[in-house]
Amino acid sequence: MPLFSSQSSQSTATWEPQAADSRLAQTAGASPGGVFTSDLSVSEYVLLGEAGFEPLGFVVGSSIYHVGLQVGRWNQNQELQVLTQAMYNARELAMARMRSEADHLVADGIVGVQLRMQMYAWGQGCLEFVATGTAVRHLAGTGAHRAPDGGAFTSDLSAQDFFRLLAAGAVPVAFVLGTCVYHIAHQGVMQSLRQTGQNQEMVQFTQGVYEARELALERMQAEATQAQSSGIVGVTVEVKNHVWGEHATEFLATGTAIRRLADEHRLPETSPKPTFTLGLDT
Repeated sequence: MPLFSSQSSQSTATWEPQAADSRLAQTAGASPGGVFTSDLSVSEYVLLGEAGFEPLGFVVGSSIYHVGLQVGRWNQNQELQVLTQAMYNARELAMARMRSEADHLVADGIVGVQLRMQMYAWGQGCLEFVATGTAVRHLAGTGAHRAPDGGAFTSDLSAQDFFRLLAAGAVPVAFVLGTCVYHIAHQGVMQSLRQTGQNQEMVQFTQGVYEARELALERMQAEATQAQSSGIVGVTVEVKNHVWGEHATEFLATGTAIRRLADEHRLPETSPKPTFTLGLDT
């Protein structure tokens, strides 16, 4: 269980935007005569069809969140837990609402998940967390590709990597993340003077950054375990500096948790496989 799971109030956690109802009602997932919408490129759309999936609709989740204040000790490495909790909960709310839209379309999963932040001039001290992706459904309609909890899987893999994953007999389970907002201790004046002109490791800085990164990775791994996956692919660790000061930094680890499929759900060997083409123009 991640240390900072979503602990939002019941009214906030269950709120769903009514503005999306009319858009979702006109998509291919909700209406036989509806049109699909997606952020797929033409190549990705074609490759998705070769993998046996059809796009249903572009799905969105959003949460505008006020990030609280927390003061760290000037000369001590420490996690800023209030800020970590805020960053974690806001992303979880956005992801949950995106997945709720996919479930409304009876989707098997969401591909191409993107998670970003943005600010507005009228919302000082607030950040909007936005999760987007394309809801998809397997043409066979067996439901075998859904997450173990019966809901839609989520994945930030490209269509090419998604195809190769299916061809290898695996399927995405969830887009997982771990975060840690950490205060890196300042150096004292005398310590800085002693290091002037010398080559040496900044041990205090190394220890702080190492611990913060490990906390983010550990929480991402815990999410994958909770999602009943067998592993994580495409792991990245980003360092994000927001508005908390030069010595407070967020470490964000993300990846796609996957699980193995039964042999009967693997792509046929005759299915076309992505190839790399090298141009010979000089």
